[in-house]
Amino acid sequence: MVWTKALVGSFLVSFIILSISIVLVESAAVDGDAKTEKKTGAGREVFMAESDASNFFKRRSKRSTYAERIAEQRVHIANSERRREFNEEQRNEHENYLEEDRDEQLERTREVHEQIREFHYDGIYPRSQWFH
Repeated sequence: MVWTKALVGSFLVSFIILSISIVLVESAAVDGDAKTEKKTGAGREVFMAESDASNFFKRRSKRSTYAERIAEQRVHIANSERRREFNEEQRNEHENYLEEDRDEQLERTREVHEQIREFHYDGIYPRSQWFH
């Protein structure tokens, strides 16, 4: 029976809190309506008429000034230089890898040939004449 009193008490407290919060939300919504009217007025000032916008883009579509062209060329040249350096670095890394790979392959074949010569050595020819 004690748990039912506690349950009813908690429901009553939550009902009172919810009713108070609903009243506060409704009063806040009434104040917000006046603020939204002000915001829509400010929002209208941000947007421009369609004719003004088209004139703006027509003016901006023409070629820029000399300084802007020079700046674009500098950016383009810098991008080209970075690309060139990156490609050169990649090429050097690949060449180093190929050189190491060739050296390893040459060493392996040299070892194999040396082992074959030692295995088939018959004692007639001195070792100094093997590689000639």
